Amino acid sequence: MLKTDIVAGPGGVMTDEAGVVTGDLTLSTASEHGSATVKVQYKDAEEWYTVTGSKVTLHNPADAEAIHALAVGLLNRPAG
Repeated sequence: MLKTDIVAGPGGVMTDEAGVVTGDLTLSTASEHGSATVKVQYKDAEEWYTVTGSKVTLHNPADAEAIHALAVGLLNRPAG
């Protein structure tokens, strides 16, 4: 599992379970059984939320790293 601390930008991050989450978050990308899913949690919390629309099919397990980097690039907006 890949993990990176981020700060959500304006509007936050939409999740399947909790709606929009905002503020200091930890983003993770996990891959198994030919797919990857991006999840977020409030920094240092226990519960994880699935980022809406984030489940993708992997053609190569190594692609999870690229998906994680892309998600961090899109969702990490510390300056707004």
